[in-house]
Amino acid sequence: MITRLDPQTYRRTPWKNGGGVTVDIADEYADGVAPGSWSGMLWRFGRTQIVAGGPFSDLSGFDRILTVIGGRGLVLQIEGGKALDVREPFRPVRFNGEDKITSQLEAGPVAVLNLLADRTRYTIDVAILSGGDTRTADAAINLVYAFENSAVAVGGKAFTLGADEALRVDGAAEVAVKSGRIALGSVIPKG
Repeated sequence: MITRLDPQTYRRTPWKNGGGVTVDIADEYADGVAPGSWSGMLWRFGRTQIVAGGPFSDLSGFDRILTVIGGRGLVLQIEGGKALDVREPFRPVRFNGEDKITSQLEAGPVAVLNLLADRTRYTIDVAILSGGDTRTADAAINLVYAFENSAVAVGGKAFTLGADEALRVDGAAEVAVKSGRIALGSVIPKG
């Protein structure tokens, strides 16, 4: 099943620490939990702007993948000395939600794409694909997000996506990028 996700319906949610706003493209919550809540969230795929350096929200129990999609020069300093270099755009970086992270901006604000999920229930992955690339999306939930105007084929069906448009693909399908650049997010239930 393929569902087109309209940017007009994306939800705006304050960051858990109140330092900004995330734009929720797709997500899933436990039964009875209001969408947009930070408690009861199972997974979330969204984008946000980081306009000033500062602490990341504590998302203990979640795995996170962050990809810079606009701007450059982001460094994530993890308490204890380790740094994650996200200076170059379109390079997904994986880390734990409980890592105590402070962001540093070397060249102004950046836009980022985030995929996060409860690690006891899911594994996640993000791949960046450009024109000519093909990938088998074999997760239970696959998310195709266009960074720019893009033409893709999903399971042999053609789609034209404008910048910031997305598709949710439930079940396995081959994703072929005819033109443009996309992120392919995968949410894979455990067990």
